Amino acid sequence: MKDRLLGIFDKFYGGIKDRGSAKNDGDIKVYFAPGRVNLIGEHTDYNGGHVFPCALTIGTYAAVRLREDDRIRLYSDNFPDEGIGEIKAGSFKKLENPDWCNYPIGVMWTLKKHGYDVNRGMDIAFYGDIPDGAGLSSSASIEVLTAYMMNDLFGFGIELKDIAVLCQYSENKFNDSNCGIMDQFASAMGKKDNAIFLDTSTLAFEYAPVKLEGKELLIINTNKKHKIATSGYNDRRRESESALADLERDIDISSLGDLSIEEFEKYKYCIKDPVNKKRAKHAVYENQRTIQAVKALKENDIRKFGELMVESHISLRDDYEVSCREADIIVEEALKLDGVWGIRMTGGGFGGCLVGIVDSDKVENIKSSIGKIYKEKTGVDATFYDVSIGGGPALL
Repeated sequence: MKDRLLGIFDKFYGGIKDRGSAKNDGDIKVYFAPGRVNLIGEHTDYNGGHVFPCALTIGTYAAVRLREDDRIRLYSDNFPDEGIGEIKAGSFKKLENPDWCNYPIGVMWTLKKHGYDVNRGMDIAFYGDIPDGAGLSSSASIEVLTAYMMNDLFGFGIELKDIAVLCQYSENKFNDSNCGIMDQFASAMGKKDNAIFLDTSTLAFEYAPVKLEGKELLIINTNKKHKIATSGYNDRRRESESALADLERDIDISSLGDLSIEEFEKYKYCIKDPVNKKRAKHAVYENQRTIQAVKALKENDIRKFGELMVESHISLRDDYEVSCREADIIVEEALKLDGVWGIRMTGGGFGGCLVGIVDSDKVENIKSSIGKIYKEKTGVDATFYDVSIGGGPALL
């Protein structure tokens, strides 16, 4: 991948001897930051609950070379028709085109706002092998990649945990998506063969080894793209906050994640709007499911873990209403098949991907069966990814 990216860099910016050779890349550096998949704990991160994501071996790459002037040029080989975006160092304003540039620009803006001055120009070439709009956190990946890259190039000395927080700030404030911390935290703090059990209210976390003897993770892309900032994601956050505000009038809590299931059932009458009540129910129950799921994984109880994954999907479909017909078809058909232990939508919803735990010796039959029925019912081909759990950002 490094050689490929250097070839892309040379094509658009020039200056590499023996084009594409990593041995002759001069002052060009190449970085990587992973995407993520969330095993369970969806829409709990901004509700003060627990999440359980892991970093993937797919993600976003960048080759960068500092300039002597203040021109910052950005190109992505994922959007080749959109050309090169350009801004001036220190003047971090949104671009209308190419609009994907607003993710790295937003990070630079955030760094400056927090006292870390990106004060030199640079040429950057990006390439990601995360499918766009799949819900595997391509936005967090490019954000963490940019922050990690700037941190290294300018010697800011920012800890990885703080990089995650800054990148969430960037997406919230610059790109107007009210996401929680999970995606950026998983990308920044990923550890090979481990998922991250994160309490989003305190950022306390622990790594949990994912041992799936004879089983593996399977990601299924509905190929219905979602875009969080323009979907119902922000609506769900507002509805959850309204439910919390109703509850706070009668009980002393600071987030929905503070509630046990028993406490929620006792006080849910405080929530006046029936839709908001459903949103709160999901947040509370999903938080408890996540705690139970991590316990099951530690006890090597994959059957229980899988059952909780399915319960999570049902709640996301019925109470939080962020699933879609395409995802529901895949879950329904997958649960009819031998070798599927659990499956659920993953990510913000309204399209994107599902994650399942399946028997390794049955994975090809599972993919074939789901693919056939999904095509018949939707007219669209599903895409399947056999993925591995990878580490965090790195200089290659």
